[in-house]
Amino acid sequence: MTWTFGEFRLDPERFQLSRGGRPVRLEPQVLSLLIHLVRNHDRMVTKDEIVDAVWKGQAVSDASISSRIRSARQAVDDDGTGQAVIRTVHGRGFRFVAEVTASAPVHAVMEGATDQSDHPGGRPSIAVLPFRPLGMPADLAFMADAIPHEIIEALSRLRWLAVIARGSTFRFRQLSGDLDLISAALTARYVLSGVIENPGRRIAATLELTDTSSREILWADRLVAPVEGIGDLRTRIVAHLVAALETHIPFNEARLARLRDPESLDAWAHYHLGLAHLYRFTADDTALAQICFERAAAADPQFARAHAGLSFTSFLNAFLRLTPDPAAASRDARRHAERSVGLDALDPFANFTMGRSFWLTNEPEIAADWLARATALNPNYAQGFYASAFTAMLTGNAAVTFAALDTSLHLSPLDPLLYGVHGVRAQMLMQQGELQAAARWADRAATTPGAHYLIAMIALAANGLAGRHDQAARWRQKVHQLRPAATAADYFAAFPTRDVASRVRIAAELRQHGL
Repeated sequence: MTWTFGEFRLDPERFQLSRGGRPVRLEPQVLSLLIHLVRNHDRMVTKDEIVDAVWKGQAVSDASISSRIRSARQAVDDDGTGQAVIRTVHGRGFRFVAEVTASAPVHAVMEGATDQSDHPGGRPSIAVLPFRPLGMPADLAFMADAIPHEIIEALSRLRWLAVIARGSTFRFRQLSGDLDLISAALTARYVLSGVIENPGRRIAATLELTDTSSREILWADRLVAPVEGIGDLRTRIVAHLVAALETHIPFNEARLARLRDPESLDAWAHYHLGLAHLYRFTADDTALAQICFERAAAADPQFARAHAGLSFTSFLNAFLRLTPDPAAASRDARRHAERSVGLDALDPFANFTMGRSFWLTNEPEIAADWLARATALNPNYAQGFYASAFTAMLTGNAAVTFAALDTSLHLSPLDPLLYGVHGVRAQMLMQQGELQAAARWADRAATTPGAHYLIAMIALAANGLAGRHDQAARWRQKVHQLRPAATAADYFAAFPTRDVASRVRIAAELRQHGL
């Protein structure tokens, strides 16, 4: 909803007052006051309401309120004598008396979505606010600042997210509920806020991630631990949050990019659209992802993540045999990864794609070094731990495989590569001869969203070796549906394990099913 009065247009979603189409510069508190008055133009607004709306209930003097009213009047060509726009109701409050016309915002689109043609673009930014303590004893009150500080440090490791400095965000300790003021002052696209409380002998933290342009809560969660487990809780909060942001912010960025004019998209918007297609693991979506990453690289040739994305799509083309020339796709995966690392050697995603390119050339020891670098750069990188587990599985290192899989699953229980996490576990269990467990995990992998034909082949082999022949037959039908020409050679090209005995058993099982 936007409001028009005289020459002025007030858009609360954009947090903007304009006159004749040109923005009017206002202090955030003055603009918040004006929005509240216009929103309630059909009635008088009390001073207490103004304090709640603008100062979030803080104690303020009448002089402060009068100052903001005076500035609001000046902005709309009113004054304390004429009061043709904002009228004082003496001793009680104020009323917006100019004629107001309400309308849908000019940027409204179908089904209530908003056109993001004015979306700031560029790298997403986030402000992490101090948590609000509720019933916290004095000896634990420091947690309200300590945990956000640790979150800022962890997020600062991410190359795809701009993190507003602690010195700026902590100034808004008493105004954490005023997103209009915070987003305007810090130009942050996202705000992370939280509440920390001490119910009984426990510590509970509630987190919220908000899109400042739409005021939509994109993600929220609550983590609880006993007081004596406070150190573990701090670690869990940081790890859990970083993994959640890796999923929810790119998804939201892609959603917003789809609502914009394709000609207006910048490199970051193209990149996020590419990610949205990338994790669907189909031939068509991989091709669309490649186009998006190519556009991102064209818009900014120095954009390391665009080249990492191209390495990822080339990897999928080779790994899933989506191209008639897997060898060329393998070379492209390495070439783009090298370009990405060359542009930003500290980006975990660049190092991740470099490591995975060595799977394609059956060099797991080299892959392991690159993937270890990725997780060192970002210790909360769930996909990096998954890829490390895959690499350890190839060489038969069960301890490292299972430990890395557990870490990945803990960090990101709903990761787009979750099918792979379960699939690697099933493959490792087959190599150990734990066939019933392998079959159970393989079934979970193959029924997870995004699972491709190679995961269905793991399920086929595991169930067949476990003597679950009916289930194996069902997975054979699924493999045929997903990839009619699939063969055992495809399986071992993707999973070139060093364990000869398990390779022989799996190959024999696949042959029994016509593969």
